[in-house]
Amino acid sequence: MSWSHSLGTSIRRSNRGECHPISLFLMSSKVNIPIQMITDPALRDIAESVSLGKRVGEGAVLSMLSSCDVNGLGMIAGAIRQQRHGRNTFYGNSLNLNYTNVCELRCPLCAFSCDEGDDNAYVLELDEVRKRVAVACDGGADEVHIVGALNPKLPLDYYRGIVAAVRESGKPLHVVGFTATEYEYMSRSSGIPVAELLAEFRDAGVNALPGGGAEIFAPQTRERIAPKKISAERWLEIMGLAHAAGLRSNATLLYNHIETHEDIADHLKRLRDLQDETGGFKALVPLPFHGEHTQISSRRERPSGMDTFRLFAAARIYLDNFDHIKALWMYLGAKVVQSLLHFGADDVGATYLNEKIVHAAGASTPRSGSEQALRQMIRQSGFFPIRTNAGYE
Repeated sequence: MSWSHSLGTSIRRSNRGECHPISLFLMSSKVNIPIQMITDPALRDIAESVSLGKRVGEGAVLSMLSSCDVNGLGMIAGAIRQQRHGRNTFYGNSLNLNYTNVCELRCPLCAFSCDEGDDNAYVLELDEVRKRVAVACDGGADEVHIVGALNPKLPLDYYRGIVAAVRESGKPLHVVGFTATEYEYMSRSSGIPVAELLAEFRDAGVNALPGGGAEIFAPQTRERIAPKKISAERWLEIMGLAHAAGLRSNATLLYNHIETHEDIADHLKRLRDLQDETGGFKALVPLPFHGEHTQISSRRERPSGMDTFRLFAAARIYLDNFDHIKALWMYLGAKVVQSLLHFGADDVGATYLNEKIVHAAGASTPRSGSEQALRQMIRQSGFFPIRTNAGYE
């Protein structure tokens, strides 16, 4: 299978008046890679395939995740990133609405969820949602991310009300609303099929789905870290339904808990296969596991920089049908993200006002970022900052 061909270039003017070209192409047929500088023979074979526009196989992921030639891996992933997006690097200005932390699942991997009646349990009132949206709009937000827990006391009308409250702002916000797990829960509690719910929320103003709930697809590992969450097969099925309804989405991959390299390869393969069918995924978002206050007792130490670089590069090389690889500064830290821009990532995430989930698990990054800080982070890495929303508009 060959890479898709160029679709051209357009110009976007930033809020600071700067003009930068935005790459709209996916990939030309060939990629220029300095193969002679790669020392790992397995990576040389991968580089030769990529340079000819050929798709690499699942076995290549295992080779990339274990290679000692991290620089060579970066050369391949960086060349693909350069071919797709040049020096452009994307970021957004967003509000997070984590509307409740009361959850019936209580997954071992999660530090955010709690039981009803716990001291830290909460549900956002719709008036509070309106206030937060108004503050975010005053701060220039372009998008709202709505993700929460599975609270058995919340009726379907509450979810409808959140979307309506966001849309009442009158601002042209890009609404990224509810994970596949949440749509399955709404369907189960209301008796309405998921496909109908997706169409309803699309018509009510949801523009896209976040990629949460994917975790890791391998069944034995998934059973240990999220035993009550929907299966990998159901997550993929719901994402396919969303794409069919015209709702694009991200996809996530949770790493550095108890997964193996084989689990990661399997996860990426399933995502690539679905993308071949639907074309509905915008970006892969690899998320490092933060284990504080979770029940994953066999978790590893924090991933080394090399492990993270290998994973992001392998994802960029293998996922030839994904436009973007997103490295969230809030999960990874600014310095790591700056390096990942040279290993295939092209998006650093957004300002994320009021983010709660990763910080409940011990993330040490700030709870929100400024646009100025994100632009500086990107420029210091030698790239052009491009403000966009979650639809890359």
